[in-house]
Amino acid sequence: MPDDAVAHGPTDGGLAPPTDYGLVVPDGWFRIPLEPDGWKGPIRALAERVFDGQDDAVLLKREFSKALLARAEEGYENGGVELYISTTSIGPVPLSSSLLVTVVPPDQGFRLDAQGRSQEITAVELPFAGPATMRRTRTVPEVDDSSGNQLPVTVVDYAVGVPGTEAVLLLTFSTPLDMFADAMVELFEAVAKSLHWK
Repeated sequence: MPDDAVAHGPTDGGLAPPTDYGLVVPDGWFRIPLEPDGWKGPIRALAERVFDGQDDAVLLKREFSKALLARAEEGYENGGVELYISTTSIGPVPLSSSLLVTVVPPDQGFRLDAQGRSQEITAVELPFAGPATMRRTRTVPEVDDSSGNQLPVTVVDYAVGVPGTEAVLLLTFSTPLDMFADAMVELFEAVAKSLHWK
């Protein structure tokens, strides 16, 4: 593969562009629509679910909601349309992961760069959505990371051209579960392979 790859949709063939897309996500993944008037209620509901029965966790619940709100706002400002947060656990271990879905308009000249922190970039075929570019990266946070996270984070991006347009649909999966990163990446791949146009 070259140092970078561009994903874009075909503009010929006479097919009308899709009006929507669909994804199949695991049970326990909580959806937050990224619209300024639409994310506060779901974030509040997610915080209630995560801290259910923990009456002494008021501050943690508030910080959790604040961090999610900041993430939703950042995602929206960068073209995000929806955010999924995993609430699944295996025993006492939470399977921390997330998925941000972003629509990148044609005029941004979107590119997945394979240099720097990138570990892997490959061309893939999604069964129902067509050709895509997949990039996997692993980042070790700085000691003074503003998010407070001290765990290595694995991020997997799938850039998929929207048929009949030059726009790109970007699926960005993330997990701090370094020990289980390979298993989580397989789960992310299964979700990406469920992508279909409507």
